[in-house]
Amino acid sequence: MLHSQIKSDIKQCYENLGAQLDNFIPRRAQNYLVAEIAKTLAGEYHPKHRMLVAEAGTGIGKSLAYLLGGIPFALFNNKKILISTATVALQEQLINKDLPLFNQIFPKEFSFILAKGRQRYCCTHKLEACCITDKDQQVVLWEEKPKKSDLELLKRMLKASEAQKWDGDRDSWPTAIPNHIWQQIVADKHSCHAGLPKHRSCPFAKAREHLEKADVIVANHALLMADIELGGGIILPEPEQTIYVIDEAHHLPQVARDFSSAAASLKGAANWLEKLNQSVGKLAELADYKKSGRFQTALNETIAHLIPSLRQIAANIDPAQFNKDGIYRFEHGELPEWLVEEAKSCKEASKKTLQSLGKVHDLIAERTKDNEILPRLGEQALAESGFYLQRLENLEKVWTLMAQPNKDKGAPLARWIEKNPEREGDYIIEVSPLEVGYRLDQLLWSRAAGSILVSATLRALNQFDYFCRQAGIFEKDSTRFLALASPFDYPNNARLVIPAMQLEPQADKFTDLLIKTLPEYLEGEKSSLVLFSSYWQMNKVAEELRPLMKKNKWELLIQGEESRNLTLKKHKENCQKGKASILFGTGSFSEGLDLPGDLLTNLIITKIPFAVPTSPVEEAHAEYIESRGGNPFMQISVPEASKKLIQSAGRLLRKEQDSGRVVLLDRRVISRRYGKALLDSLPPFKRVIEYS
Repeated sequence: MLHSQIKSDIKQCYENLGAQLDNFIPRRAQNYLVAEIAKTLAGEYHPKHRMLVAEAGTGIGKSLAYLLGGIPFALFNNKKILISTATVALQEQLINKDLPLFNQIFPKEFSFILAKGRQRYCCTHKLEACCITDKDQQVVLWEEKPKKSDLELLKRMLKASEAQKWDGDRDSWPTAIPNHIWQQIVADKHSCHAGLPKHRSCPFAKAREHLEKADVIVANHALLMADIELGGGIILPEPEQTIYVIDEAHHLPQVARDFSSAAASLKGAANWLEKLNQSVGKLAELADYKKSGRFQTALNETIAHLIPSLRQIAANIDPAQFNKDGIYRFEHGELPEWLVEEAKSCKEASKKTLQSLGKVHDLIAERTKDNEILPRLGEQALAESGFYLQRLENLEKVWTLMAQPNKDKGAPLARWIEKNPEREGDYIIEVSPLEVGYRLDQLLWSRAAGSILVSATLRALNQFDYFCRQAGIFEKDSTRFLALASPFDYPNNARLVIPAMQLEPQADKFTDLLIKTLPEYLEGEKSSLVLFSSYWQMNKVAEELRPLMKKNKWELLIQGEESRNLTLKKHKENCQKGKASILFGTGSFSEGLDLPGDLLTNLIITKIPFAVPTSPVEEAHAEYIESRGGNPFMQISVPEASKKLIQSAGRLLRKEQDSGRVVLLDRRVISRRYGKALLDSLPPFKRVIEYS
């Protein structure tokens, strides 16, 4: 049962909220969500499996709801709250707006912090090593000779770090740091060693200290997955002591799949292995030959095995097997026999190489800590060996997954080879799971002190089943599910118009029909957004309509021609001046785009957002479903399209007073069997179906 003190704290917060905000209007759905979150965490629905999955429509105020329902419970029970999001925009909203507001209305003190992974921080050891002038050492640390401008930037960063004018956070450096430079100095678990003198000023270590003291931590899905893949409690608090709030939860399965995937190039790996081989003697010497001799021998032997193996695999690949996109996918994840044997061999060799180098690395760290070697030499060697350890870990993961036999139960791994676009004659070996639900269940849901999953779009075709399968929510009977409708007055404030289109989107002449039809639905509108299915189609339509736009004095802004921020800024300025402004965008404009009020009153969706299964993972997933007698179109494509269509339509009304129309130029919602289910999953707009 929910303790009376927690109830009192929540009530006090809500009363303070009313006093704090001008024109505060209590929302019934928000109050209900607060209560259900608190009761779920208190174990009122299930004593152990404390999980709530809530689809909360736009305007409910879900972020404030989970703060109200979660923080009082967590602090009373001495638990941490971890809020994980998919976007930087939501993180910034929580850190800069929602949590400071909650801090003002909550009767007790609590602390909050934004958590970032190691990859957002530089390693001071690496930064110092990259600034040295020894050209031989530079060859080891850089794949290509560094430019003078790169070295100058690194030296400025080092100087600022030493003067304590930069905290080592990539996001706090005043200018954008190019990726090729950042990868040379980024922190990793191998370069973070508590025994080294520079560790006292390690940017990531300092950030971790603040993290451990915070009551509420805001992170992203990628950092959450990085932590639980390491076992949990390594970067973030331990799952057993943490209440997880997963906002924008519909993104989590894809992030989880990305984290379980691996890729490595063949010739690229062979090249850096050759460089490692050249450095082994020097590293072994610093580690002390008496202790490291056998590891040096093992390294030389395994590298001597790996390099020709990787090159032989590249030579054995049949170019005729690749499709027009440069991809050779293995059906049902089954490798040819010759590659199975090579994968097993590379798996063992990369594992032994990793273990041996790890031992040498540890010996160097120990000698550096004990002042048996000069700190400068030790730190440079640790930065170098840490660089190779990271690459070896990835290489071992690739070949372990490639060598892993398919299981009798569950989906196979998707395995494929891709031509390397950056290196002629090179290939990239890639592996990805098809389904990751079991991993999320095993590593997160079954261990968490509590789990609250929220999003404006979790259901597909008005059901939670598709999301549950993706996210590994198997204990449905003990999970609390909520579908809370938006407070917006859809029937009176918005119309859904389905024009009498003569062609369906798959027709050859559909793009020409769009060029002819769009002006009719742009005429007289001051703020429009047109969502296309592809960049090609968007640019083709834009090219043909530019003369008409110019003639009518309509301002056309196209995604990709300028930065997203600048494009939206120009759109807002046009709307403020009363000038007709038209945005053309693709899929990424269908989510996370917030244009309230007069900034968007006319939304045009050119087609139902069906994803074409062209990626190797999507093709493999469809193949797996078919092999089990299923229908991938109905089981994957339609549910995914339903979610994306809801997200697209959700761009129109962002506040309760907003109004406008959605125009869907795809008659399949009327003509196809699945169309009714897609229509019924949309908000209850007033429908206008036009007939010729």
